[in-house]
Amino acid sequence: MIIAIDGPTASGKGTIAKALAAHYGLAHLDTGLLYRAVGRQVWLSRGNPDDPDAALAAASFPESLLEDEALRSEETGALASRVSVHPAVRAALLARQQAFARQPGGAVLDGRDIATVIAPEAEAKLFVTASVAARALRRWTEMQRRGETVTREAIEADLAARDERDRTRAAAPLRQAEGAALLDTSALPIEAAIAAAIALVEQQVAPQ
Repeated sequence: MIIAIDGPTASGKGTIAKALAAHYGLAHLDTGLLYRAVGRQVWLSRGNPDDPDAALAAASFPESLLEDEALRSEETGALASRVSVHPAVRAALLARQQAFARQPGGAVLDGRDIATVIAPEAEAKLFVTASVAARALRRWTEMQRRGETVTREAIEADLAARDERDRTRAAAPLRQAEGAALLDTSALPIEAAIAAAIALVEQQVAPQ
């Protein structure tokens, strides 16, 4: 069984994906982490994330980079959004993601184009979203716990900019795939969001 989960930054899709993987005993891949690694590699190489050639060269990042704590930073997230607009970068990471999705037994993948490009054949598809204000509050709370100083207004502006890039890019724009169930987590505590996600998956995989 393949479960495809798409949605914008800080919508809760990653947490939900991990919970679904644990619930169904499936492997999990946060595909956004791959793009964060590309963005981080561009930065380490002192390249320009808006340059298609520099971004493509960074797509050959070493596997060890996936363990770098800096991948979770807001700065790296912004870099990931910029390198992900390049079709060549997306093509370079496509086979890797599809191989993970089609492994024996299945998998759970979360990202921006899982149900539309990576695994359109997925048995269960979710589009997880939340308002910009709700997502900014979550991200601000996380950053406060880590001791990072940033305003909620700055985070809202950054999320809005990322959303615009993700929705309007030519290559695999962020959108709700046909047949994907919509889950708005704006007002849901995480336990309720996970329970709702499991229910939506069960509806899709149940025998007709």
